[in-house]
Amino acid sequence: MSVSLPDFPAESDLAACRELLRHGSRSFHAASHLLPTHLREGATALYGFCREADDAIDQTAEPLRALETLQKRLRCLHAGEPFDIASDRAFAAVVRRYAIPHEIPAALLEGFAWDAENRRYPDFPALLAYAARVAGTVGVMMARVMGVDEPRLLARASDLGVAMQLTNIARDVGEDARAGRLYLPQAWLAAEGIDERAWLAAPEFNPGIARVVARVLEAADTLYRKAEDGIAGLPLACRPAMYAARFLYDGIGHQVARNGFDSVSVRARVSRLRKLWYVTRALAATPLLPSRDHSPTVPEAMFLVRAVAGSAADTLGTAPPAVTPWWNLDARVERLVAIFDRLERQEREANSIRVVGAS
Repeated sequence: MSVSLPDFPAESDLAACRELLRHGSRSFHAASHLLPTHLREGATALYGFCREADDAIDQTAEPLRALETLQKRLRCLHAGEPFDIASDRAFAAVVRRYAIPHEIPAALLEGFAWDAENRRYPDFPALLAYAARVAGTVGVMMARVMGVDEPRLLARASDLGVAMQLTNIARDVGEDARAGRLYLPQAWLAAEGIDERAWLAAPEFNPGIARVVARVLEAADTLYRKAEDGIAGLPLACRPAMYAARFLYDGIGHQVARNGFDSVSVRARVSRLRKLWYVTRALAATPLLPSRDHSPTVPEAMFLVRAVAGSAADTLGTAPPAVTPWWNLDARVERLVAIFDRLERQEREANSIRVVGAS
């Protein structure tokens, strides 16, 4: 069933997307509150569709059938006739308003299909191809919401998304392995003398795994530094949120390192105080200098930049409304403190429930 496309996401649809965002990604949820309101709504609608698509595939016994349905939903919303689903209606409005090419979210779904296949990655370029699809796509779409169509800035947006995904992979090695998934490059594991099948059968932390995780985080760190240069080229009002996202995710990698690169027996968690430090650092790092890095993104993500740069110039909409100056952020920081408090309280309550249930 399809419905007509609204001019802008309805408030009820945005509310549904906010719930997906609040429960799906604490770091992104927190960083989004530093965005101007109209951009935060676009980012929320974008994330809502991505989160629901990921869950639709990840939480079903028939992921390939779910993928076929998602592909149909994507075709319909790009045609201006979204399914009667809140996230589809909201994302359809964002796609139209910000001229997001079909190829970008289609690549995201392709990455989800690789997950459904439980695909392995023989080398690091293969892993980058996966990260480009499941996260580089989100970075590029976020850049479009911010009005970006310059290839050099799109490249940096892709770099940021890929870096975040590499951080996630490094953090979740043990959790993924216990679910039968493995994202670490097979060539890197082999170089450490790790037999992939034997290790997956009984995942345990060892020095070889530590060195592989460290290599993944080192690659992520390189991309974070490149992405930081691109953030400096964004509109001033957008920079604090993107710096916050960059530092919050990078902070997860730093915590993995502090744990001795052991993400098998322990899951890296960033304290509330450290999160607030990263946000403060993000606000202080909002520079006035323009971006100077004109290098391409990783080769595996170049198709994303080409998809946007080839069409965006002729399809940009009207100028966005005036926004709050980037330096007027007191209320947003206070909001972030409240968010961190609530999320940590919810996590403590959830842990208490799990303990009681296990006793």
